[in-house]
Amino acid sequence: MEKYDYIIVGAGLAGGILARKLAQNDKKKILIVERRNHIAGNIFDFVDEHGVKIQKYGPHVLHTNSEEVYDYICQFCTPIAYRTKCEAVIDGISTPSPFNFKTIDQFYGEKEATSLKKKLLEYYDNRLSVTVVEMLESEDDDIRKFAEFLFDKDYKLYTAKQWNLQPEEIDPSILKRVPIVLSYGDTYFYDKYEFMPKDGFVELYKNIVNYPGIDIQLNIEALEHITVDEVAGKIKWDGEVVNLIYTGAIDELFNYKFGILPYRSLYFEYKSINQDSYQNAAIVAYPQVEGYTRITEYTKMPFQKCNCWTNIVYEYPVAYEKNAEIGNEPYYPVLTQSSMETFDKYKKYADIFSNLILCGRLADFKYYNMDQVILRTLELYEGMEVK
Repeated sequence: MEKYDYIIVGAGLAGGILARKLAQNDKKKILIVERRNHIAGNIFDFVDEHGVKIQKYGPHVLHTNSEEVYDYICQFCTPIAYRTKCEAVIDGISTPSPFNFKTIDQFYGEKEATSLKKKLLEYYDNRLSVTVVEMLESEDDDIRKFAEFLFDKDYKLYTAKQWNLQPEEIDPSILKRVPIVLSYGDTYFYDKYEFMPKDGFVELYKNIVNYPGIDIQLNIEALEHITVDEVAGKIKWDGEVVNLIYTGAIDELFNYKFGILPYRSLYFEYKSINQDSYQNAAIVAYPQVEGYTRITEYTKMPFQKCNCWTNIVYEYPVAYEKNAEIGNEPYYPVLTQSSMETFDKYKKYADIFSNLILCGRLADFKYYNMDQVILRTLELYEGMEVK
């Protein structure tokens, strides 16, 4: 094999950004290997037979408050401002998600709704939003009862489907990801920047890795080439010591030495419908139905060129099993006290190997948004001792 300064396992955002940094700034020769048959990881998109651009692994939107992240990504794409709007169907009523004052109006009488909205603003000192966890702990009976209503009708049911866990079993950070908005604001994110790359995520990724010194090989099972030399404290590729950047699942890398880390996977069911619209928003959660968690209608997302057809995608959470026909992609680390203790063992063990760098959602065992992956990768590079 041709001599490379670094081999990067995984053609997702983390791997692509590190490759670009090392090639451009340090004139290193980089090989990215990817076991799938495409680049761009879970942000891969494609156009279906009706001209609808689909994101194969679920809907993604770039959003961030970080100037560093925004400035970096905008080198590689034309950003088009976009505000994500989502809804959730509760008791047959489609309401904004995150829940907001409209939700209160929909489920309360006028007098009770006015009183509750006033209480929320006073109790939380006119904050933009509050988590359901905080509201459940409120000393105010009306606020707590509203939180219990949302928890029982949405958070609890959605959590059980998404994670196959009860809320008390999962890390509280998961329940805090979707707050209650204390206004009529109806966008899903409230970051300073929210946008879509004009030409899609695959083109964005191509622009990142399009630089002299970066090679990419697809359909490569990296673990067939990697050996772990514990005595020498080195990772080897085809028997040779290499500088290895690994973005895959850390437990797989070390052959489940400390046990299996839990992940959730997803299964998508696609339907093309000869009509203009199917649901109120691009992304709608259905916490009370059996099986799927949400439906994405991609024709309601930007840059679609289709003729009367809409495309809806049902999203079913499933258990992750590497060799299963369905559910063989690890999407989300399941963050529990037990799983994080197991990950800590893997992380300490990884520190033995001086030529190994870990980065990315699976290697870090973190539930990252895209901007968090980008920032983590940029910060990692800045702290690297480039060899």
